[in-house]
Amino acid sequence: MAWMFLIFAGFSEVVMVTFMKLSEGYKKLFPSLISFAAGAMSFYLLSLSLLDIPVSTGYGIWTGIGSAGAVIMGMVFFHERKDGKRLFFICCIVGSIIGLKFIS
Repeated sequence: MAWMFLIFAGFSEVVMVTFMKLSEGYKKLFPSLISFAAGAMSFYLLSLSLLDIPVSTGYGIWTGIGSAGAVIMGMVFFHERKDGKRLFFICCIVGSIIGLKFIS
């Protein structure tokens, strides 16, 4: 169950940062509220996952999911560059997440 908490914590992190962008500096109420709620959910789920998963592994995977997810959301929804270098390094992050899971 801890791994499910960690995965959902990472996805909540992606939702938080996406709505942070949409809030335009926390000037728009609805996206701001979603960003705060998703951030709180992300931290709560991370804390639950760390009851069973080592902090080094849990935090690394959580930030990896958040980082890769934010880059992908930026490319898909905010029309950020989609070049080979970015895709290569996203693959490196994903590979690292998988590696951390296998060694834990």
